[in-house]
This record gives sequence, C-alpha cells and structure tokens, in this order.
Amino acid sequence: MSLEKTPGLTLLERSKRLGTGLCFVVFPLLFVFAFAVHPGLLDPHLLNPEELILRARGDDLLQFGHVLVTFSTALLVVVTLHFMKLLTHSWAGFIGASLAIMGAVALAADKGALCLTMSALDALPEAEFAQMMPGLLAIFSKGGWLVLLWGIALLPIGFAVQAIALLKTEALPRWQNVAFLIGVMLVGVPDGLEIINLTASLLMAIALVPYGIKLIVTEAPAGMSAASGARRKSRAV
Repeated sequence: MSLEKTPGLTLLERSKRLGTGLCFVVFPLLFVFAFAVHPGLLDPHLLNPEELILRARGDDLLQFGHVLVTFSTALLVVVTLHFMKLLTHSWAGFIGASLAIMGAVALAADKGALCLTMSALDALPEAEFAQMMPGLLAIFSKGGWLVLLWGIALLPIGFAVQAIALLKTEALPRWQNVAFLIGVMLVGVPDGLEIINLTASLLMAIALVPYGIKLIVTEAPAGMSAASGARRKSRAV
C-alpha cells in the first residue's frame, strides 16, 4: 500500500507512521552490522583501555560501524517515544522513555568521544601516536567528566522497563516482546564481548523489524489497533 493511499489519515500522520516504522526496522539492523564488524568476535574477552585504543586504530570498518551507531541514537529516541505512546496510562512508559533517552544521549557522546575521535588519529605516524597514549588512556578510562558516559547503561534499563510493561499489553506478540526484553538486557555487555552484543542485536531485530514493517504497510493509523488494546491494559501496569 502506498503512503499516499492510506485512508483516513493526513499526509503528516502517514509520514509519521512511515518514519516510525523505518526507525523500528533500521535501528536494530544498524546494531547488527556495527557489532558484526568488530574484530575478535570468536575470541571474547574483556578489553582494557589500551587494548580498546589499539583495536580501533586504523580499522576503517569498525569506525564506520561506530558512525552508524552514533546516527542510530536518534532512531532510538523515536522507538522509545512510540513505546511510551503505547503505554500512555502507565508510568512505566514515561519512566522507561526518560531513562532510554538519557542513555541514548550518553551513547552518542560515548561514540563521539571514544570512537569517532580515533579516526582523526589514524593519519598520525606511530611515533606521534605513541606519545598521545597517556592522554588517550585517560580518555578511555573515562576520567573527569567522561564518567558521565556510564549513563549509557540507562538505555537498556529504560527499554527493559518499557518491555516489561508491554508484556502486560497486546501491543506486541508475546514472543516478540520476550525477544526484545532479552535483547536489551544483553546488548550493554562490556567491550570485548561483542558476540553477546551481536546476539542481542539479532534478537532485537527479530522482535522489532516485523513490527516496523507492520507500521509501514498497515492500513490503520500507526499502532492504532495495538495501541488501543495496550492502553486499556496499561492502566493496570
């Protein structure tokens, strides 16, 4: 069904539904790609700050994955606000969205401070790069105000709050909701264990991509039938 032919909706409403659906489809797929390109997937082990620095140096594909994750933070905000809309009569929707948005901001800051900056240093010769190592270690150890980057943990916590509340509604099929909940609980594991992050991203894709496609192709307003049932049940959440 084309966007222009959706009955009963204004162009703005149709555009909102299309954009929301695309966010549900694109964001988990970006996460899948970003984690899949990490080196050492089959050799999982926690990495210290120096190992993180050396892993990122000169790895263009890894840095491109970080660029995609940075852009995906805007999509995360749309997704959590949509869930909040489905949970209109539940505090869990608002609290979860608030936490997830703060976590998304921290994620964008994390990728900017610790990842995108590394691409600017690839042109430096090894001798000059080595001289910068003490400063880079201070950055990757999250010294000073960079400690705020730990706020990234709020992102999976916020989505988990919403996912648990959504389990009590009919907004998503139960299997999709459970897959999403498991995914968001695992996606925040530390650096070096990206095989777990990748598995979590695949679970989120399995849960959210079909829902996003449904938002795009359905003839009803975005989430109308699901939202109506969700709102009735969320009063008790």
